[in-house]
Amino acid sequence: MKALVYEGPRQLNMREMPEPLPGPDEVLIKVAYSGICGSELGGYLGENSLRKPPLVMGHEFSGEIAGLGSNVAQHKPGLAVGQPVTVNPLIHCGWCRSCLAGRFNLCRSREILGIHRPGSYADLVKAPAALVYALPPSMSLEHAALAEPVGCAVRAVRLAGCAPGSTLLVTGLGPIGLLVAQVAQTFGVAQIFATDTDPDRRAIAEQVGLRVLNPLTDDVVAITQAATDGYGVDAAIDAVGLTVTRRQCIDAVARGGRVILVGLHAADSEIQGNDVIRKEVRIEGSFAYAPLDFEKAFKWLAAGHIQIDPWLMKAPLSEGQACFERLLSQPGPVAKILLHS
Repeated sequence: MKALVYEGPRQLNMREMPEPLPGPDEVLIKVAYSGICGSELGGYLGENSLRKPPLVMGHEFSGEIAGLGSNVAQHKPGLAVGQPVTVNPLIHCGWCRSCLAGRFNLCRSREILGIHRPGSYADLVKAPAALVYALPPSMSLEHAALAEPVGCAVRAVRLAGCAPGSTLLVTGLGPIGLLVAQVAQTFGVAQIFATDTDPDRRAIAEQVGLRVLNPLTDDVVAITQAATDGYGVDAAIDAVGLTVTRRQCIDAVARGGRVILVGLHAADSEIQGNDVIRKEVRIEGSFAYAPLDFEKAFKWLAAGHIQIDPWLMKAPLSEGQACFERLLSQPGPVAKILLHS
């Protein structure tokens, strides 16, 4: 089969590889669409410690079942060859302390397709049957490939305590930031302020009904405070991961508010510790999702709650390196790129 292989910083090359063989409890999937994630951009640049070359990346994907392991029918009946599916790519052990507490995303033995195992930037990928989701008739393969990033957004919004009538700041309108804002709309958040330095991303956010600010010219903290009677927003979600955006979230949030860190751009940041203490700001990281977050994302996509189609770009897997470079330079009015064979 053909696969797009990460072979070093800024090196993605098409290679011929042996087709994977599914184990007894695994499903073999012919990949239809595979999204490019922000964390993969970091891996492509050689800035993500989890992604080691040579590696077939890709963990946001959909496709059709091409083969079933010998035990799949016993453990997950209903799956069949030819069936359209998507996959939760986060594999957990089920018995460690985190798993027993329901925090599968923190499993000490966790593995993720496209990081610890070969991923979906290939004609074929295998995955545990327990993590395979058959698509309802109403769900397209394009939308199914978005279930993983929407699951990340659902978890971040849930950890932020977003509720009907609340207020929220989202810094960064890349794919995750844009999805976080739309998930928050679905949660019933009353006011959502969104920031980005890129005019195309701000234009996308305006079209989905967000109040958009340019952090290069707008005083984000002053504007959000003025719009909330001087209190500040109830929660802030940083989908960038820079010192400046993390600090801005802390400044903008109300006393007793929550700041959720999702963006991974910078490993270390200095934050204003005294303000965190005096305002009793709760700062929490959000990594991936729990199974219920993924399922909620899957159902919301099937129900049409997420608007992204006008800004989806599709390209052949063979153009993968060019797509990565585009996202790192001037992506234009693109919210997500889906690669296909």
